[in-house]
Amino acid sequence: MYSYQLLYAFVKKLFLRIGCSEDDACIVADVLLSAELRGIESHGLLRIPDYINLWKNNRINVKPNITIVHETPGTAVIDGDSALGMIAGKKSMEIAIKKASQCGTGWVSTRNSNHFGIAGYYAMMALEHDMIGISMTNANPFVAPTFSVDRLLGTNPIAVAFPADKQPAFVADFATTPIARGKLDLMHKKGIKAPYGYVQDKAGNPSNDPNIITQGGAIVPLGGDYEHGSHKGYCLGSIVDILSAVLSGACYGPWVPPIVAYLPVKENPDVKGTGHFFGAMRIDAFRPAEEFKKMMDKWILTFRNSKPIEGQEKVLVPGDPEREMEAVRKKEGIPVMPLLIEKVNEIAAELGIKKL
Repeated sequence: MYSYQLLYAFVKKLFLRIGCSEDDACIVADVLLSAELRGIESHGLLRIPDYINLWKNNRINVKPNITIVHETPGTAVIDGDSALGMIAGKKSMEIAIKKASQCGTGWVSTRNSNHFGIAGYYAMMALEHDMIGISMTNANPFVAPTFSVDRLLGTNPIAVAFPADKQPAFVADFATTPIARGKLDLMHKKGIKAPYGYVQDKAGNPSNDPNIITQGGAIVPLGGDYEHGSHKGYCLGSIVDILSAVLSGACYGPWVPPIVAYLPVKENPDVKGTGHFFGAMRIDAFRPAEEFKKMMDKWILTFRNSKPIEGQEKVLVPGDPEREMEAVRKKEGIPVMPLLIEKVNEIAAELGIKKL
């Protein structure tokens, strides 16, 4: 087990060493450690080698000039200047929140960015402002649309956060596929088979090999197959891709740049980098915030107190598992796979900083 403070300081030093500013290195550490605390290891320290390799290959700009390229009172398009996705993402959500404070709602579509970590981090930024937060991002294409063998979409997550009064906030943060790419990586590293309905081989047949993507296979949309509603997952992933990329001018579909440096970037001169989409809605633009939050408490308690099925202890509200995990890990520490510790320590040695 490693303490939050130790891991935070380590990650911060890594990104300072590659040239990030103090503020930017803190943002990267904050987002990655938020994922670890909330039990979303696929988007935590596991991503450090990918980011460092992208930087080595000049695909991440550690001194970005993030700009607004189009704007109205309630909307903006942001160019991330090839920044780490966390830097462009946090700046974009801050702009959405500022616009919402002035107009009631604020919407930002972001282009020319990179992988931004967990989508929930940005949606939750709105909570302290008595706002509803929304965030989503497209991702490199490992997902085949329903009835296709071509990989055209990413796992394209959506996050929505609603504040409450006495109850913890409602926070939904989910991929539009049955599993995230990073979780397949973890399964492969641990020698675990993937459940059927998560991936398919290069011919479109169901597979349980978590490493099938390296053999031309694909992740399937949420639902698994048409009979179980994969066309709905396909629709969700497509909506994320359009709002994040077609709306901003980012790479969409098969042109989204891969998060791993060893895969080539498919060139398309009309589009730029990974795309994100952010929204903030001021509750009092609809009704008094206190009324809404009190009613949210009632909504949450209605669902939390519903009768569970046999063998299930309780019914969960979105955000419960992550919040409970965060409380445990803040107290007991954060587990990290030995193989990952070995990998990040190799990077630390290469950059000349103290190992974990």
